[in-house]
Parts: sequence; structure tokens; C-alpha cells
Amino acid sequence: MQIGPVQVVVVGYDSDEPHPGLRAEVERLRDEPGIRLLDLLHVRKHADGQVERLEVSDLSADETVELGATVGALIGLGAGGEDGAEQGAIAGAIAAEEGKTLGDDLWFLDDAIPPGSAATVALIEHRWAIALRDELRDAGGTLLADAWIHPSDLVAIGLVSAADAERELMF
Repeated sequence: MQIGPVQVVVVGYDSDEPHPGLRAEVERLRDEPGIRLLDLLHVRKHADGQVERLEVSDLSADETVELGATVGALIGLGAGGEDGAEQGAIAGAIAAEEGKTLGDDLWFLDDAIPPGSAATVALIEHRWAIALRDELRDAGGTLLADAWIHPSDLVAIGLVSAADAERELMF
């Protein structure tokens, strides 16, 4: 299984009430061929402390096992070289076969969010970037930086620039 770059997105909500368009937008994105939802966990904590969890994935059972083996092998490689990679692949595949999911690793999310709020953690695979990543690697490219630029980042840059310009005028 070839895996594209994976993005982790964590979003918090001030309310435990679902936004009417959010589920529809997630479904629309799942239909896009360029991305794949590896795992999504949404946790709602009601004002009385009751917790609801929803977890979805676009992976089949076989793909889940294969991804588990790949992730386990990479972690094992870092922890113990080639022997660690073999052991990690086996452990990752077994965990996936047993149904271990993102939600199992994020049990603390229930405690971390206050009553009357919600949170979502999503693992999104950018399949559109697989060929580009491979070509960059084959050309000898090395990733030097990786970041997402949000509109609020651009506003912050403008605020800093304005403050710098104002200081220059004072001197």
C-alpha cells in the first residue's frame, strides 16, 4: 500500500451541538479522489458529562491491517533498526486486526474537553501528493520545511509589519 503524506487535524468546539453542515462537508471531501480519511474521531461531551464518540474511516479491513503493519514497521525501524521494523510490522498488523483504532489511543480526549463542548481528530491522507513526493525524492530533494499557511497567519504578518513600520516612523 502506497501512503501519501498524512495530516493530523485537531479541532475543538465550544458547543457539543453538531454543526448542521459539518457532516455533509466531511462526506463531500470523502468523495474527492485526492484525499482519503484514514481515521476520524469526534467526541461530544454533554453538559452533564455524558460522552459520545463517533469514529469513521475510508479504509477497508485489509487496508487497515496493511496500514497498521506499515506504521508499526516505521516505528519499529526507528526504535530498533531492521529487527525492530519486522517486530513493529507484526505488532501493527495484529493491533489493526484486533480492531485497535485512533479512538483507542485518544481515550484521554474524553477527559481533556470540558462539559458542553466537542473535539475532532482526523488523519487525512493527501493522495494527490504521492507522485509529487516520489518525484522530489527521486530528484534528490530533501524536505526542509513543512507548514500550512492560514489566513490568520497572514493577518498576523500584517500586524507585525504594521508595528515595525510604526516603530520606524518614531525614530
